Amino acid sequence: MSTLDSVIVEINDHFWTYLLIPLVVGAGLYFTIRSRAVQLRLFPEMLRVLKDPAPASEDGRKPVSSFGAFTISAAARVGTGNVAGVATAISLGGAGAVFWMWAMALIGAASAFVESALAQLYKVRDADGTFRGGPAYYIQRGLGKRWFGVVFAVTITVTFGLVFNAVQSNTISAVAASSLPGQGSALNGVVGLALAGLLALTVFGGVRRIATVTQWLVPVMAVLYLLLGAVVVLLNVGDIPRVLADIVGGAFGFREVAAGSIGAAIQQGIRRGMFSNEAGLGSAPNAGAAAEVGHPVKQGLVQSLGVFFDTLVVCSMTAFIILTTNPELSGRQTADLTQSALVESLGGWAGHALSLIVFMLAFSSMIGNYYYGESNIEFITGRKWVLPGYRALVLIVTFLGALGSVSVVWNLADVFMGFMAMVNLIAILPLSAIAFRLLQDYQAQRREGLDPVFTVDRVPGMRGVDTWPPRRPEPAAAPAAEGARTTG
Repeated sequence: MSTLDSVIVEINDHFWTYLLIPLVVGAGLYFTIRSRAVQLRLFPEMLRVLKDPAPASEDGRKPVSSFGAFTISAAARVGTGNVAGVATAISLGGAGAVFWMWAMALIGAASAFVESALAQLYKVRDADGTFRGGPAYYIQRGLGKRWFGVVFAVTITVTFGLVFNAVQSNTISAVAASSLPGQGSALNGVVGLALAGLLALTVFGGVRRIATVTQWLVPVMAVLYLLLGAVVVLLNVGDIPRVLADIVGGAFGFREVAAGSIGAAIQQGIRRGMFSNEAGLGSAPNAGAAAEVGHPVKQGLVQSLGVFFDTLVVCSMTAFIILTTNPELSGRQTADLTQSALVESLGGWAGHALSLIVFMLAFSSMIGNYYYGESNIEFITGRKWVLPGYRALVLIVTFLGALGSVSVVWNLADVFMGFMAMVNLIAILPLSAIAFRLLQDYQAQRREGLDPVFTVDRVPGMRGVDTWPPRRPEPAAAPAAEGARTTG
């Protein structure tokens, strides 16, 4: 097993270092330049759009709003990677890795904008009135390559729906074992059954129930973690200047201690940053497509905000918890490092508090991960028995994930995730021209003082778009045309 693990790690390191990282960084820079840094220019607009209510649903049921879709994607983004992933980046790449996580979020938010705006444009309507979409859909409808979309759909279903849910389940089980030592494998079985049961109650309720659950769960777990971190930072506020100096110094090799590990800082920061915020990976667009908004650009902006929230807020808090307390790093790489930092600052109770937070983080991620798989299963096939079979398989994997070690599975997941990102970026690079035309239309309407509403006639020449109205309704009388135009 260890030999297999080392082979996977070797392949993974070369794949990310020489192919994927240059591709993700290059694409993010290209999107940033072409959009004139949309992720920075329109930041106030992101906050405004997040509060927009969803239009009335045709079936009379509560639709998924921008905020609901934001919480579905945040549920998958904000997971144990924010606690364990940041700790791993710091332990392997030093404090400088945090800087490169920040940098990756700043340019990656442009990629998140492009992919989520495209997902909204090319979404489809389900029989129950909800929407679904994502890279598989815009690959087929925008590029006209269904086979390429199927490749992506299979990859994300295996990576998120199955592998990552097993990892999250295992993480919850491990944290429970740490908080309740001496319980043995029986505790793992109980945890696995409980998680499978809770997940079943959620996933069999459909996407509206997923949005409802995550809409309150994600803010609660984020606020709890941020409050705990804020207490640690306040207790060690005098160390903040040193921590910032360590982060910048480690990022550029200014300090003698970090000079020999600058490569590790860059690699770990970028890899863990992408793993955490998922910008450009093609996962968040699956949630973004579920929203009912008036213009595709609105959801692109909301998902860009999700990248900032994940990395610049939640991941940064983990980094400051670790670096202000400066615990012994030897032999620690994951949540154990964060947990030891909390215990050192606040006492033993903080370790138990983190156990609760990790449960909330991991379980919300499992909900979002499941939905990504469901959306793509429906893309691959419409056979009625497949989706219940997928749900049952997710529950089985969730239970089994709580029982054993998933070292090899984590590394395989990294490979699958990297391949998924490569497929998505290859697709959105040519399709980004359409996303930028959508952005121009959105900004033109905002300059006129309108709340932007998209119709297909506003951006001519597009194919594969069938859930957006072809044109604005004509007014009853010609003289009222201008007035009608301002009511959108």
